[in-house]
Amino acid sequence: MANQCVLGVDVGTSGCKILALDETGKILNSAVEGYPCYAPREGWSEQDPEDWWRGVCAGLRKITASLGGRKIGAVGFSGQMHGMVALDENRRVVRRAILWNDQRTGSQCEEITRAAGGPSALLNITNNRMLTGYTGGKILWMKENEPENYARTKFILNPKDYIRYRLSGEIATDVSDASGTGLFDVKNRRWAQGLIRRTGLDPALFPRAVESVDAVGRVTKEAAAQTGVPEGTPVAGGGGDAVISTTGLGLVRPGRVGVTLGTSGVVATSLDSCLPNPDGMLQVFCGNAPGLYTAMGVTLAAAGSYQWFRSTFGDWETERAKREGVSAFRLLDRAAAAAPPCSGGLVFLPYLTGERAPLNDPDAKGAFLGITSRHTKGHFARAVLEGVAFSLRQVYGLMESVGHGVSSDEIVLAGGGAVSPVWRQIFADTFNLPVRTVYGSAEGGSFGAALAAGVTAGIWPDLAATVPLVRPESRTEPIAANVPLYAAQYEKFVRFYGALKWSFRS
Repeated sequence: MANQCVLGVDVGTSGCKILALDETGKILNSAVEGYPCYAPREGWSEQDPEDWWRGVCAGLRKITASLGGRKIGAVGFSGQMHGMVALDENRRVVRRAILWNDQRTGSQCEEITRAAGGPSALLNITNNRMLTGYTGGKILWMKENEPENYARTKFILNPKDYIRYRLSGEIATDVSDASGTGLFDVKNRRWAQGLIRRTGLDPALFPRAVESVDAVGRVTKEAAAQTGVPEGTPVAGGGGDAVISTTGLGLVRPGRVGVTLGTSGVVATSLDSCLPNPDGMLQVFCGNAPGLYTAMGVTLAAAGSYQWFRSTFGDWETERAKREGVSAFRLLDRAAAAAPPCSGGLVFLPYLTGERAPLNDPDAKGAFLGITSRHTKGHFARAVLEGVAFSLRQVYGLMESVGHGVSSDEIVLAGGGAVSPVWRQIFADTFNLPVRTVYGSAEGGSFGAALAAGVTAGIWPDLAATVPLVRPESRTEPIAANVPLYAAQYEKFVRFYGALKWSFRS
């Protein structure tokens, strides 16, 4: 096994992240490549799959050039969930991919729910509601609004599955990503064929669903020339980012809760069985290990809210960051850290693209509330960080209340937002629990994807064997004086949505 490594490829919303991991779990190198997102109408969100492929190729070339002759045992995949990539009979992209945070499919989700026999019947089939972000509604939307594109479509893939196809020529998905289509029998880990037919969609559109650690195919000669990954390298099933990020946190078995701060925010825990999902308030998906499941709640704009704030109000920080060679986010962090806990009463609602959990309201809007002349940019920056933490605390409370026995003596924080010390402290104070980061926690889904690829390559016997590789990195304790302040501000945050809901409808 010596002198071997595995690669993890994460197809995110703002860019792709690729890393190489050795047999001890050490990150050898990583690369990030960005690409654009398109919003042709309010509430719509699309990307060009060719942009993903160009980014992945560029990142893989950088990584493979740095490996010094190490053998690549396998390539694993993570990616933004629920995206719809439509391919024609020649396996060419039919239209731009419709993304997870797109909100155009409200009426189609209602149609699918009716076709299932109502909300309770749908839960009996999939154990999940049909949410506007899910892939199923997007396919039906295309059929109803772009019939010429639907007629041309022969395959539907999720984003990471498209990249695996470009590397290997194989059409497939994995059970965790398939769970997020809303048309998958999660309990039995197979497509809900009857529901698909009743919805009026063609079951032939849906690819075979494999386990995350299964070998799906091998890198082709053409892909090898474009990426630098040797021809014949195995490619793994991988997983949807919200699920496989928890694998990268060591949450393979039940008992601990992880929070991922990517563009979206995820509160998740592992389950030994497919437990009921009362009223579909959470998402219960297949896990990355055979026989395991994941319960989670997903907010739509977590680190994405901070990115919006930087892009909209952070021109000064962005220019200074270029001169100083630092991140504009770290400059905003300094301003946020200088503001007091609870931001002088300023509250931010992070519903910039609607909301999934815990509200399930595609019409929800973001807001700053309680503005006074005393508030500075630092107060606003801190309010964004606090608003995201409050929203994810609300999701955690939902998980506690639905009977999954969720309890944890700490929060394991991951994703790009986890590198912020001020944000870690806000989470510790808001949850009133220690917040821990682990090695690889800032890498998002790419770290979990690489661990799964290591099982595919035979470096580790199963995902449980990778848990010791997820080593503690930092620990942030709650500040006792801040806990009651945040408890009061959190209650205010929760009540604001109900008070403003009437104004979100056009």
